[in-house]
Amino acid sequence: MEFSHELIMPNQGFPFKIFLFEGGDGNYFRDKHWHRSVELFAVYEGTLKFYLNEEAYPLQTGEFMLVNSNEIHSVDSPEPNRTIVLQIPLKTFEDYYTGERFIRFTHDPLPQDGQVMKLIREIHRAYEEGACGYEMKVKGLYYMLLYLLVTEYRETDVTPDMVKWHKNLNRLSLITDYIKENYAADLSLEALAGIFGYSPTYLSRMFQKYAGINYKSYLQNIRVERAFQELANTEHTISETAMNNGFPNSKALAKAFQKKYGMLPSEYRGKRTRK
Repeated sequence: MEFSHELIMPNQGFPFKIFLFEGGDGNYFRDKHWHRSVELFAVYEGTLKFYLNEEAYPLQTGEFMLVNSNEIHSVDSPEPNRTIVLQIPLKTFEDYYTGERFIRFTHDPLPQDGQVMKLIREIHRAYEEGACGYEMKVKGLYYMLLYLLVTEYRETDVTPDMVKWHKNLNRLSLITDYIKENYAADLSLEALAGIFGYSPTYLSRMFQKYAGINYKSYLQNIRVERAFQELANTEHTISETAMNNGFPNSKALAKAFQKKYGMLPSEYRGKRTRK
């Protein structure tokens, strides 16, 4: 299994990040990854399938998934959908930790689920419209959502093993944060180990033990995902995209891209152009 750590940056002027899911067009799969932020995926049209630690959670229209900090997950989006993603920094909940920088929320359906869906939709709508006073409206709705999370969804009975797993992934996240910022460079395992004061063997074992990943595959996965985003959001050529994201040439990008997304970069670019 291959997992990667995702770095979350809040929307400017707000203590969270909200956006439409990038797999909304379908034919998309986001590999296993984790992040320190708490994340909510709210499906308003279509369907998604979530995987949390190998367990499948199909999401229908009107349902959401709450992903805990450092909870390894993947997302399968074979068909078009309209999904809003809200990412909340872990520090937001520091007054409610139940362990060492640890808080956990339930995945079980609750009577408040409809209210959560409504709040996320209204936060996104107000944010996108940007009308007079929208900043206050958005923050008011956001804090109402936080209140529901800590009063209705927070789990207070957590095991030492849960806390330990969270702590180990936090430790590894310091390293993967650096990789996220420097993935396009020639970043060998030996160079990375030297930066953080580890031996290459120890660092390799750390990846395998706590994230179940081969370092080389981890780095490759980051590069191809960043290439996907560049192809979707810029007019750069495929060769330029390859070089911008750490691939030696367009052929290497094409091979990795097809393996992950089931199509060549040229096919994906053509599909986007026709829309």
